[in-house]
Amino acid sequence: MILGQLVAPIKRDLGISDTSIGLLAGFYFAIFYTMLGFPMGMIADRYSRRNLIAVGVFFWSLMTAVSSLATSFFSLGFARMGVGVGEATLGPSAFSMISDYFPKERLGGALSVYAMGIFIGSGLTMIAGGTVVSTVADMPPVTLPLIGTIAAWRLIFLIVGLPGLLVAFLVFTIREPIRRSLLRTSEGQVSRLTFQDIVGQLALRKRSVIGVSLGLATQALCNYAIIIWISPYFQRVHNSRQAILVLGILILTAGIIGMYCGGRLCDYWLQRGIYEAPLKVGVLSTVGAGVFFGLSMNMPDLTLLLILMAPAQFFLAMPVGSSYAALQMIFPNQLRGFVSALLLFTINLGLLTGTFLPGYLNDRLFRDGNMVGYSLTLTVVLASFLSATFFRTSYRSYRKHFEQMQGLDQK
Repeated sequence: MILGQLVAPIKRDLGISDTSIGLLAGFYFAIFYTMLGFPMGMIADRYSRRNLIAVGVFFWSLMTAVSSLATSFFSLGFARMGVGVGEATLGPSAFSMISDYFPKERLGGALSVYAMGIFIGSGLTMIAGGTVVSTVADMPPVTLPLIGTIAAWRLIFLIVGLPGLLVAFLVFTIREPIRRSLLRTSEGQVSRLTFQDIVGQLALRKRSVIGVSLGLATQALCNYAIIIWISPYFQRVHNSRQAILVLGILILTAGIIGMYCGGRLCDYWLQRGIYEAPLKVGVLSTVGAGVFFGLSMNMPDLTLLLILMAPAQFFLAMPVGSSYAALQMIFPNQLRGFVSALLLFTINLGLLTGTFLPGYLNDRLFRDGNMVGYSLTLTVVLASFLSATFFRTSYRSYRKHFEQMQGLDQK
């Protein structure tokens, strides 16, 4: 997240374009995050999910710190790949563990609390990160033991990355839950699925998987586009770092409230037999996000822009936790890590496009970096309504697959 705050000094020192920034934020991270998600998911389905997370946190924190040593586009890209390798462990393991901690009628709320980390992290980046960046920007080069003299902005990657090495050890305080909702043989033994079995189970639920995955991917496209490009927008168009601070507060407050409300609304509908509840939350939220973000970015007055950004952030946050829960609810335990990796794979399509497209539109369509607001608006509004379409067209198939899974749970 901090990369979006450092666009200006990185471009200056490494001599790269907005398009390159988009690749560093998206592609160079996502390619390994995506490629390794599937084997990490299969490991999570068989071995200790807690231990896998601990190793991942340690490694991605280390590679974040290594970013401070980058001297070129490609060396920073290598560090970004390393962050992706570490983060590939988290989603499949966490989704599977939380699904074993909570019953289905509370899972939307539980995974929404988990997903609040996204908005806590990005909000704190804009609040504390903006303050740190503005302070460090005027500092002379810094001399560090073992590393030597480096530009002050590189220090921020160390500040962000090194504490994570200690946080990794906190993961060992988490209890590994007993696995529930397992496929079993006719003799009552737990089934050990082959890759062919996994493919077969996915094929049985393909319409629901496609709808949920693409719906969340296009919603994630909006979030990632905003996270990376809203700071350059405020700096270039409004020349305001204070606006970044205000937006960070909005993300922390409206984002967390939206996440909580989305999860609770999903649980409320599920308890009343509306089994497509996660998808209904997706439709409501993505339409609301597209409308309010589009209105916000068309306000010439910065105060009005930020006022309208509050409901935009609320709706942007609403569907994340319930969408995470959606696929966990319709698959047996032996596939939850793998199907989580599949979901994260499609989310990365949104990551790749959301981080890349606004910068590309700046360079190729508008040919003006100060048009970033138009590039961002075009990206987010179109993606929001596309997301709503994917969620809405999957209602019937998802309800059927949810009911089938209920039958398995009762055996």
